[in-house]
Amino acid sequence: MRLDKYLKISRLIKRRTVANEACDAGRVLVNGKTAKASVNVKVGDVIEIQFGTKSVKVEVLDIQETMKKDEAKELYRYL
Repeated sequence: MRLDKYLKISRLIKRRTVANEACDAGRVLVNGKTAKASVNVKVGDVIEIQFGTKSVKVEVLDIQETMKKDEAKELYRYL
């Protein structure tokens, strides 16, 4: 699954366009490397997102095409 779509479905970033812009600005890392929005995300990947001065690091646990808001937290684990 594409990185921008995963960020939207997992609710780490609210909208896909915002996820796309964050990737273009170089604020999203996958396994320690700057990632484009089109990078394929796999189970076990570590995603780090930089929000201004704050940084969020998560591990991908599952990949789903659709997800309810309540269950979205099951897709990743905070590190």
